[in-house]
Amino acid sequence: MKFFLDSAIVDEIAHAFDAWGFDGVTTNPRHVQASGKPFLGVIREIARLVEGTERTVSVEVNPHHTDPQAMVEEGLRLAALSPNFLIKLPATEAGFRAIPLLAAQGVRANLTLVFSAVQALQAMRLGATYVSAFIGWKESNAEETGRLIEEIVTIRDNYGFPTEVLVAAVRNGRQIADAAVTGADIVTAGFAVYQDAFAHPYTDVGLARFAGYWDQTSYGE
Repeated sequence: MKFFLDSAIVDEIAHAFDAWGFDGVTTNPRHVQASGKPFLGVIREIARLVEGTERTVSVEVNPHHTDPQAMVEEGLRLAALSPNFLIKLPATEAGFRAIPLLAAQGVRANLTLVFSAVQALQAMRLGATYVSAFIGWKESNAEETGRLIEEIVTIRDNYGFPTEVLVAAVRNGRQIADAAVTGADIVTAGFAVYQDAFAHPYTDVGLARFAGYWDQTSYGE
């Protein structure tokens, strides 16, 4: 499974690459706003971090666009900034229509805000590179999410679509594990989510105990 960082904060991204060996980045307007930097400035900084690697960066078009041609035009401008960029499109009619238009010009798309298996299927049919299924939002509204990812993975495998299933809006380590169990290709989450998931209080307890035993033992040759 690939791990992506859901962030536009350059220091977080650099840490995820260097310390955790992460595979890519997903951004959205909220992350860019949180970075405190202009949109084009911060995505250019992120592009420099992935230059010369296979890591991908998903960059979202203006969410006000309702015309597929406007999405395509902006997507082409953004994709020209880095060969590592994928263009994030919303799961709307305009977003669906933009997928093959970008693909025809060699630009990969990540269909975002996917909340149903049929939305994912349509994105796959049209050639999306990634489909981003949001689970945290659904769980917050008391909806079951494990079945959604399982259905999307099964549909993809049934028809041999090359699309990768990306589980997004991940809130905790349990959701990361569930995504892996159901066969998703990628999970993306915030920096703090991974920090918490990679740690465990029993690890800390055990390490403290072992350190005590170590201090009471002669190293000796």
